[in-house]
Amino acid sequence: MGKIDPAQMPRLLTVGEVAARSGVAVSTLHFYEAKGLIESHRSSGNQRRYPREILRRVAIIKVAQRVGIPLAEVQAALSALPQGRTPTASDWKALSGLWKGDLDARIKRLQGLRDQLDGCIGCGCLSLDSCPLRNPWDTLSEQGAGPRLLDPGE
Repeated sequence: MGKIDPAQMPRLLTVGEVAARSGVAVSTLHFYEAKGLIESHRSSGNQRRYPREILRRVAIIKVAQRVGIPLAEVQAALSALPQGRTPTASDWKALSGLWKGDLDARIKRLQGLRDQLDGCIGCGCLSLDSCPLRNPWDTLSEQGAGPRLLDPGE
């Protein structure tokens, strides 16, 4: 983002302060920045400085990651905000609404996997010649290696 005016320095946080306040490692903040999820300003000594609003952005990234939203989707959603601003409450409502359908589908898929887990190993994941439960004569081997019946969505 460029160099900043030293008069603004007291309002900005160092990378260590952001890490301590957000519960995210410094290396993770550097990773987020490399992926375009957050931005820093550079001091005259070329040190990263962040506005306090970055804490909300990092919190949103952490929540999204925790529920399994890929970082590429998080980055796309955040970059769609006007001028890359920190999300407001209404922005969060819209972002979370976008992800809700995906989460519902993933939950349904995981529940199906859970319910089938004790009945079969997935037919093919151990390169079995035959499976008397669900894959007699190893017919699913023609579809490729690995489990075929437990998660047909893959």
